[in-house]
Amino acid sequence: MNYSEEEKKAAKQNLSEIDKEIELLRKKRIELNSIIASMNVSDYSMKDRDGKDVKLSEMFGDKSHLILIHNMGKGCSYCTMWADGFKDTYKEIEKKASFVLVSPDSPEVHKQFADSRGWNYKTYSAAGTEFIFDMGYEIRKDDKKYYWPGVSVFEKKEDGSIVRVAKDEFGPGDFYCNIWHFIDLLPNEDITVDS
Repeated sequence: MNYSEEEKKAAKQNLSEIDKEIELLRKKRIELNSIIASMNVSDYSMKDRDGKDVKLSEMFGDKSHLILIHNMGKGCSYCTMWADGFKDTYKEIEKKASFVLVSPDSPEVHKQFADSRGWNYKTYSAAGTEFIFDMGYEIRKDDKKYYWPGVSVFEKKEDGSIVRVAKDEFGPGDFYCNIWHFIDLLPNEDITVDS
């Protein structure tokens, strides 16, 4: 298709306005999610890849903030894609906050899967705890458990108490996986991921 210079100039101006709107809406979305996320949090105990107990407070390391990925486990190809994508980006994130991933899979299943994927950041199993449910990423219906992926941001206060200060859900087209945005640029492409 050939577009005139006037059409291109108008499109560029339109695009600039849309980008500003997206940034404002994104900031508003983060603000609203922070209100929804706000809660005091218990010092849950989970298992590391070797089956050792690790408290949520220990996951902060020497940082006051913890970014925790809620992963749906081995059976979710999208969750695997997000987790694979964090193998390098977590290094930049950890300059500001600690970064971990939590799975509902048993420690043994989680270890095998995380190792097979080369996840080089800290990951934990929350199997047998109420953590995922309490954070709102597990739905219980008809005696079954259903999980949803996302992220929680926690702050450890000076007195050692923990509060959740932000959260968001993951899904196709989100801001947490750049793959969606590359696929969106392809004409007539369906966003489906296999891993």
